[in-house]
Amino acid sequence: MSSIYGKNIKVTIFGQSHSKAIGVSIEGLPAGIKIDMEELEAFMQRRAPGQGPFTTQRKESDRPEILSGLVDNVTCGAPVAAIIRNKDTRPGDYDQIRDVPRPSHADYTANIKFGGFHDYSGGGHFSGRLTAPLCIAGGLCLQLLRQKNIHIGAHIASIGNVSDTSFDPAGAEPADIELPKSKPFPVIDDARGEQMLAAINEARLAGDSLGGVIECAVVGVPAGIGDPIFDGMENCIALAVFGIPAVKGIEFGSGFAGSSLRGSANNDPFIVEENRIKTKTNNHGGILGGITTGMPVIFRVAIKPTPSIGVEQDSISYLSMENVKLSIKGRHDPCIVPRAIPCVEAAAAIAVLDRLLESSKY
Repeated sequence: MSSIYGKNIKVTIFGQSHSKAIGVSIEGLPAGIKIDMEELEAFMQRRAPGQGPFTTQRKESDRPEILSGLVDNVTCGAPVAAIIRNKDTRPGDYDQIRDVPRPSHADYTANIKFGGFHDYSGGGHFSGRLTAPLCIAGGLCLQLLRQKNIHIGAHIASIGNVSDTSFDPAGAEPADIELPKSKPFPVIDDARGEQMLAAINEARLAGDSLGGVIECAVVGVPAGIGDPIFDGMENCIALAVFGIPAVKGIEFGSGFAGSSLRGSANNDPFIVEENRIKTKTNNHGGILGGITTGMPVIFRVAIKPTPSIGVEQDSISYLSMENVKLSIKGRHDPCIVPRAIPCVEAAAAIAVLDRLLESSKY
């Protein structure tokens, strides 16, 4: 089924944007692992709505309710099940889209797929609200990975046409990738961050929105994780990351820019340093042949502009089969990139832990 991810751990996400609750079950986590619930809740708050003038004003605590799988906050081998109760819902804001699909949303395709029986309120099961249970699963995986000295962190690489400084692809350290998490606006260069905020505000005042790019790094993952062809580490990360509704692209290492280089410029020479094999550069993004090299895994994710905007748009009416105008109501982020950062970290953590568990390196 489409809402299930994983080979060695099984992550199942359920619920709709305005259902009584949303949730997740995670099967296959090793037993005997102590979980820091305060840390998990702090991680969830980085994604939660209603935390500033540039996010949706829907108020949800996003506090996970653990139903099973933990005894005294220690994994017991049973599937971990958790829910988040939806409280601040306004289904009336979405009455219009029963007949008029929103441009660049899944309203139309969901209508076709499910014959009009889908839950359209708030986007239903297609809503970005479903990234909250993804973050529960990812938050747990992040804690398990850190116990193996594997760290995952992300920052805003760009919003609109304003770009941040990049992680050092060959020399990123845990402290480097953890730093943006401690900031209200997760960038490396705070001056660039101010420019991004100004651009978001300009779009907001115009009733419009902006997209951007998130850069993520996985530091400390050992060499030898992953497989060739369909089970490569890139494949597994990409599959999890595309579970975030706003994602429209992903690249690893030098990515698309590397395609314009000569091989002599894009290749990464091998060296021995401190009795360890590594590469001088990291254009390969820490993965060759689908298998990790021991260098930092570096990837970037393209996030589309929020499609729910105040600007009047063209659409159609299912009932009349005529062209109509649509003005979208509701509470929406003018830019979802900042809140998507923990979602990208969560997706990467699930993918890396899933592949790590089948190796002898866990």
